[in-house]
Amino acid sequence: MRSAILKTALSTLVVVLLSGVPAQATVQATVQATAQATGKPDTFALPNGFQPEGIAIGPGPYAYFGSRASGDIYRADLRTGEGSVISKGPGTPSLGLKTDGRGRLFVAGGAGGDARVVDLRTGEVVKSYKLTADPAFVNDVILTGRAAYFTDSRNPVLYKLELGRGGALPGEAVKIPLSGAIQYTTGNNANGIAPSPDRESLLIVQSNTGKLFEVDPASGVTTEVDLGGESLVNGDGLLLEGRTLYAVQNRLNAIAVVSLTRDGASGKVVKRLTDPRFDIPTTVAASGKRLYLPNARFTTTPAPDTPYSVVAVKR
Repeated sequence: MRSAILKTALSTLVVVLLSGVPAQATVQATVQATAQATGKPDTFALPNGFQPEGIAIGPGPYAYFGSRASGDIYRADLRTGEGSVISKGPGTPSLGLKTDGRGRLFVAGGAGGDARVVDLRTGEVVKSYKLTADPAFVNDVILTGRAAYFTDSRNPVLYKLELGRGGALPGEAVKIPLSGAIQYTTGNNANGIAPSPDRESLLIVQSNTGKLFEVDPASGVTTEVDLGGESLVNGDGLLLEGRTLYAVQNRLNAIAVVSLTRDGASGKVVKRLTDPRFDIPTTVAASGKRLYLPNARFTTTPAPDTPYSVVAVKR
């Protein structure tokens, strides 16, 4: 039966390709054909001109993407690859994203120097936070049990939203200055953020130096994680699964797979995942046995008709 479905899918794709329809329609036809043949597409399109950056997956089989152009939030069904914009952006970027179990999406606001929390059911902004009045690049966010932490690639600081009982949002954010081993320099500094395996500290990657740091979330003191001389240069989004850290190296079109000690003080890059479909992926989220990455296409001049896609690879 699956063989018959696959033959039908391939026949459909050939017809589409020969018909001369626009590229976006061709991509969508490919997605639909693959989904019918295999159950879930391993590549699907985002809206033309979207300029994706962040990704968050769940609750359920849904992925959320932020636009670094408009700040729109797009939701896609991983079973079909189809989706739509559920929340219009403020005209400033939506970069790092994380969902919680309460139907909320936490959004890092990039050059807007802000953060916001979006209701996934309605698309409405529950609360916005102006994190700093200084020039900033609020890049990524991680949720722990009691707080949300945001990185800033321009300023050596973490921004913390302390969550109250039942996940209640605070009135304002708290700044935690970063000190110790990390030294900010020219370019993109602190970027992706994840918890350590023992959940006692946080991990942040510094894109321009390729270093990985442990951060004490209470004091902001950082120590460099010993990677045995390996570099995570161009490090972007981070994903921790057990003691395995997936670190996207965007312009290298690779995912470094790092095996960490329990306390996160040291680790070893055991392999790098690559795929010919990668076109400067920025970050990563997991669903089942797959890793999903949005292609940001930083080396392609963006235009309203520039196509963008999401790629799934096996872990």
